[in-house]
Amino acid sequence: MLRRWMLPILFVAVGIAAAVRQVTKGLPVAAVTLLLLFLLAAVLLSPLVFPRSVSAAEALRRSEADGRPIVYWRPGCRYCLRLRMRLGRHAYRLHWVDIWSDPDGAAAVRAATGGDETVPTVVVAGKPHVNPAPQWVRAQLP
Repeated sequence: MLRRWMLPILFVAVGIAAAVRQVTKGLPVAAVTLLLLFLLAAVLLSPLVFPRSVSAAEALRRSEADGRPIVYWRPGCRYCLRLRMRLGRHAYRLHWVDIWSDPDGAAAVRAATGGDETVPTVVVAGKPHVNPAPQWVRAQLP
């Protein structure tokens, strides 16, 4: 659980340190600006911007029932964030599995990618696609 939040926590800590340094230099506006930038980066790299994750087993069950793709992702992955942002409101129409919180999801990704945990891995109709284009993923939605 903590692993998912390590990068955002690091960004918040660095942001606070940078802001304190700017305040000690007598630059409060710069301090607030830096802190806000680091907080924004922390939010974007956190699990908060992704739809709620489900377990790999639940995602498989739901995908079989409704035909929607499964996205295996992990917090802090810039390619996962790119996919999430480019999908926009359509992101909630997919089943998201956080491989850092679900060992079965990580195993499914390793099986699909030849042993590594390359994400995002999108499974459509049982066939895995590693780091597909967001436009392609959107076209696969029922």
